[in-house]
Amino acid sequence: MSTNRRELAEKLRALHEGTLVLPNAWDAASAALIARAGAPAIATTSGGVAWSAGRPDGHGLTRAEMAALVARIVRVVDVPVTADIEGGYDDVAATVRAVVEAGAVGINLEDSTAPGGPLFDVPAQAGRVRAAREAATAAGLPELWINTRTDVHLFGIGAPEGRLDDVLTRAGAYAAAGADSLFVPGLVDLETLEVLVQESPLPVNVMVWPGAPTVAELAAVGVRRISVGTAIAQAAYAVAQRAAAELLEHGTYTALTSGLDFGTVNSAVTG
Repeated sequence: MSTNRRELAEKLRALHEGTLVLPNAWDAASAALIARAGAPAIATTSGGVAWSAGRPDGHGLTRAEMAALVARIVRVVDVPVTADIEGGYDDVAATVRAVVEAGAVGINLEDSTAPGGPLFDVPAQAGRVRAAREAATAAGLPELWINTRTDVHLFGIGAPEGRLDDVLTRAGAYAAAGADSLFVPGLVDLETLEVLVQESPLPVNVMVWPGAPTVAELAAVGVRRISVGTAIAQAAYAVAQRAAAELLEHGTYTALTSGLDFGTVNSAVTG
């Protein structure tokens, strides 16, 4: 493992000492431009990555295809890259080895068995986290940051009044298995997050969208990592559809006026 790779892994770890804000990328160009905008690290979004390849989210890509995309992103940025590996495909250890080889220094690992649930039970998911940690260590990157995602809130698993306790039980087990942080998409209620932050053994990551609390509000209750999932990719694709519709229906081009100039995009991916 190169010294630079381990230095990037340590840099990603250090970034979690404050509140790390991650605008998610879906291909090499989006990653390069997000880094140019000032992002201190790049996180991929599995949905955007799959869509860019003409596949649906939810393991729509193969492990090899996903890892190849990560490698393309690593090539064009000089900041740490953390890869969304969804549920780890059919072999978490093999997937971790593949993305470490591709240059990632962090991962997201879900505890849902499929989009919408159900979830792996706690011992099973803890075992998968442990397998990820062992694979990273064996691959020469024991510093790999494992952001373990629980979909209790995203998919509305169980009775609402029991979800916080479920998340905390999972946080404890995942921490003991080697996770570094806890990702709880679907939860943006500040009062609940404040309790979770205080009681979780792991730093907490949330996913935001228009209408969610601001970065400052989330940081104030102790959230340590904030990401946007597929939202930026969705916004970019909305521009593509809106501009095409305007061109085809009206023969005008106003939707294109806010686009980046050619040189800006081209230089971002020019080695």
